[in-house]
Parts: sequence; C-alpha cells; structure tokens
Amino acid sequence: MKVRVCFHDKCFDGASSAAIFSRFYRERIDPNAEFLYTGMTHKASQPFEDGIFDGDENAIVDFKYSSSPDLTWWFDHHQSAFLKPEDAEHFRRDHSGKKFYDPSYKSCTKFLATIASEKFGFDAKPLAELIKWGDIIDGAQFASPEEAVGLTAPAMKLALVIEAAPEANLVPRLIPDLAEIPLAEIITLPLVKNHLGPLLERHRRSIDIMRERADFRDGVIYFDVSDLDLEGYNKFVPYYLYPDALYSVGVSSSPSRAKVSVGTSPWKEASAEVNLASLCEKYGGGGHARVAAISLGPGDLQRARQVAKEIATTLRR
Repeated sequence: MKVRVCFHDKCFDGASSAAIFSRFYRERIDPNAEFLYTGMTHKASQPFEDGIFDGDENAIVDFKYSSSPDLTWWFDHHQSAFLKPEDAEHFRRDHSGKKFYDPSYKSCTKFLATIASEKFGFDAKPLAELIKWGDIIDGAQFASPEEAVGLTAPAMKLALVIEAAPEANLVPRLIPDLAEIPLAEIITLPLVKNHLGPLLERHRRSIDIMRERADFRDGVIYFDVSDLDLEGYNKFVPYYLYPDALYSVGVSSSPSRAKVSVGTSPWKEASAEVNLASLCEKYGGGGHARVAAISLGPGDLQRARQVAKEIATTLRR
C-alpha cells in the first residue's frame, strides 16, 4: 500500500502531524504501508497540482481541504481550512469517517493524536513529547517571550531547522525519525546538525535586524525584511523586543512567494472582535483568529507591502 501524505511544509506542527499520521497508519491500518511525503505551501494559486494524489490512499494533514475524489484522509484545525464554500459543503457531505476538522484545537498534532486514539485505538503515549511540543509551538503556549526566542529546548531547535533550513526536501526526510526517535536525539542527526549552527547564528542576527527595522506605534509592530533571507524568522522576536505590543505585521519573501504575516502577542489579551484569519481572508489569506498570513506571487512584493501597511493601519485603529 502506497500512502501519499501531504503536510504543511516548513512547519513543526505540519511535520509532527505527518509523523503521527504515519505511525498511526502503520500500527492501526497497514503495517506494510510505504509513505511518500509532499510538503505543501500556501500560495496565491491553487495549492494542489494535478496528479498530486498518486497513492493507493492519500492524506492531507495540517493543510487546506481538497474535494478531490482521490483524497482519503484529512485532518486540519485552521479557521481558513476551505478554499471555497463548495469545499466546505463537500466535507460536510463526506461520510467516510476518515476526514476530521476542529478549529478549536491549537495544533493539528494534538488533534490528530486525539482522533487516532479515540476513534481508531491508536496508542499515542510513545509520542507524548512530540504531541506536547507540537501544541506548545503551534499554539504559542510559551511562558514568556524569552522562552520563545531563546531556543534552548531540543524541540525549539528542531522547529528552527524545519522552518528555516534552505535544504530542499529536508522535512520529508525527517518525518520518519519524528515518528520514532526522541527530539533530543533528532537534533544530533547530521541532517539537522549541519543546519543548526548557521541557523542559530542567523536567528541571533535577525533579532538585531528586527530591532533596527520595526516601526512600533499604537500597539502594532510593522516590519519589512523582504530584501533579506529571513522568511523563516522566529515570529515571537517582535514581542520580545516590544513587550507592550499587541499585534505584529511583517513582510517577507522567498523565491516562491511574497508573504504577509500577521500575529497577536501570546502574552496579551486581544479583543474577541479582531479575528486575524477573517482579516487576512479579505486578501486571499487565512489562518487562525490570533495568527494568520497572506501568500502572494513572488512578483507581487509591492502588493504585499501595500496589504501589510493596510492591515497595520486597520489594527492600529
């Protein structure tokens, strides 16, 4: 049995979800399954290319829904899980018992582990460390900005490599290890170790760059690092530098997209009336109520800057 697993790429929660799904599938569905992994990136165009669902079974974890008849399994927790209303309706009509959605979960990792345990008898206890950190990292459940930026725990170092390493196809190679090996051992693997030193140095530099570029006014930080190789920056640095900030709006770029990232400080109470996913959906993006993003084409950097400034202005009001 060949199983194609599409997961949110360059994301600790996406990689962890893929690892848990793989172990669950092997233990409860088919011990001889062969897994093929495809990292998915939010972008302006349709994210699912023709022929992507080429497995005997096909799964999406921690990423948007597809109404393709070839999709077998789906797990997600984002408010903006459906590209269009027809997809949401397609999901509601599905009776396969293999597609699950709950935006109340802070991480897809914990959501998937819970469903696999409760509905399929999967023993998630050996993966308790991965589940705990998936929920802490994706749910921004850190005790302080210093903890979020300090990157002392093995999981935080691994998240840095997953999110920012320039090596193509690195995360799919890591997923089988995430399903089996403690995080402290994973960060000693050459695949991770080769990137960790340079990325930690880059992280330290990024703090100085943000300090120079951030425009903090009326509770909102705006910054633009699109001219630098910083797309995978630590999103808690703005709140570390400006503890009084409530929101941050950043512009970054990579060869595949121009990106606007919008977030709420995890250490501040925000108005329930402000939903960042809904705000970003107006520009073709989405996410969660407290953290969201917009992906535009790589040639749309000027538009990304315009959108980011509009959002910062809205939030400052």
